[in-house]
Amino acid sequence: MTPHMDTTYSDATANFADLRSANGSSWNAINPESAARMRLQNRFHTGLDIAKYTAAIMRKDMAEYDADNTRYTQSLGCWHGFIGQQKMISVKKHQGTTDKRYLYLSGWMVAALRSEFGPLPDQSMHEKTTVPALIEELYTFLKQADARELNHLFRDLDAARASGDADAEAKLMDAIDNFETHVVPIIADIDAGFGNEEATYLLAKEMILAGACAIQIENQVSDAKQCGHQDGKVTVPHEDFLAKINAVRYAFLELGVDDGVIVARTDSLGAGLTQKIPVSQEPGDLASQYIAYLETEEVSIDDVKDGEVLIKTDGKLTRPVRMPNGLYAFKPNTGEDRVVLDCITSLQHGADLLWIETATPDVAEIAGMVNRVREVVPDAKLVYNNSPSFNWTLNFREQVYDAWEAEGKDMADYDRSELMAAAYDDSPLAIEADAKIQSFQSDASRDAGMFHHLITLPTYHTAALSTDNLAKGYFGKEGMLAYVAGVQRQEIRQGIATVKHQDMAGSNMGDDHKEYFSGDQALKAGGGKNTMNQF
Repeated sequence: MTPHMDTTYSDATANFADLRSANGSSWNAINPESAARMRLQNRFHTGLDIAKYTAAIMRKDMAEYDADNTRYTQSLGCWHGFIGQQKMISVKKHQGTTDKRYLYLSGWMVAALRSEFGPLPDQSMHEKTTVPALIEELYTFLKQADARELNHLFRDLDAARASGDADAEAKLMDAIDNFETHVVPIIADIDAGFGNEEATYLLAKEMILAGACAIQIENQVSDAKQCGHQDGKVTVPHEDFLAKINAVRYAFLELGVDDGVIVARTDSLGAGLTQKIPVSQEPGDLASQYIAYLETEEVSIDDVKDGEVLIKTDGKLTRPVRMPNGLYAFKPNTGEDRVVLDCITSLQHGADLLWIETATPDVAEIAGMVNRVREVVPDAKLVYNNSPSFNWTLNFREQVYDAWEAEGKDMADYDRSELMAAAYDDSPLAIEADAKIQSFQSDASRDAGMFHHLITLPTYHTAALSTDNLAKGYFGKEGMLAYVAGVQRQEIRQGIATVKHQDMAGSNMGDDHKEYFSGDQALKAGGGKNTMNQF
């Protein structure tokens, strides 16, 4: 499966010429080359086409990472189709290829930016239908990016032919035949499944039908779901989580996406509570392992009050510690052990990739857990959240400070409690910390099994930052210059395609289509009076 065209421009044109001929004079108005252009501009007709295509890409990338752990993948989170489109246009522009670059659909951003209720916290309170709708929207914009870029190539081809430039024509034909699509895999967040396993299955189907080839699901209680970097997280017993993994797999299989990817996320590192005590069927089963992590206290039968729950543990009668809200507490300092068990169990029961939600971006800490998992499942791989919830500057300055102190370096120039101070920005410690941030993804992929790196909500922050800068100047002394110098001139200087926003929205494509349909009678927008010609 390649990201390029599955037929050549010449072959597509010839096929339509044969079809026109077969249909007689009533098809004389159909131009085979125009039909070929329209066919090549839209190679994906359904979300299932996309899911099958992108699942194969992910499986290829996973195998390549297994063979060479420097070949990791990356993505950025999206909350609108235009944002996803512009990311992939930029990737192609600057990197030359979309290979190993994906998109991430963040449940956090869906809640914060797309709910009909308005901005919501990341607690699965938003409409679950918004998730497949956003997947469909993202792919609509990615397909439009394909059509627009090909439209430019077709126009350039016409110009080369008109000028008799055979070399340029040949190069453009090659560019068209080897065109790389902007359609890439989306890892889509289904939160904790938005209900029971049947609800998870139904939503997963809608996500796959919209184009999702990879679905990420977490082991929190669905109706008590919290953001992974906030307190109050409540996990479910393994059997409950595995049922939802099975539900997602069945959804993939039902729809014919046999190589769909399931990302199993564990929040156990930061979760100290559970809602449910599972039923153990035999010693050593998953339920008994889960129960063993509960915080309990030994009691005698005379100490027990009506309505209390008791567990027999190692021949002793114990009472699990229960909170006023009815939730049960885990033993302190068991998070890493529970994470390892979660990961092994998920991989042994149908998951393809892991997600370990951590409190800090510490390669050594993550590697310690992954290496334990790999003792049982050698090819275990992570999707990792390079989260904006981390204070990356502070975390890495503290890591460097502690390492230097352990090495016996003189730390008199630094106050560990003030490492975020701007006064340290040009210091040797800050420079070393920034170097470690820069190499974090490659280091973690080499040492901690990270196949995929994503930032969940980058454009939430970039939109706020750029808007603040514009508003500060526009409503201040700069006036219109704030927009011209800070936005439009930068678009021109940096070659950002949105400076011609009419073209980005499809105006040129529409003109060409009108000409296909109406010939010389077409009323087109791109004439001499179109101000887009100023750029």
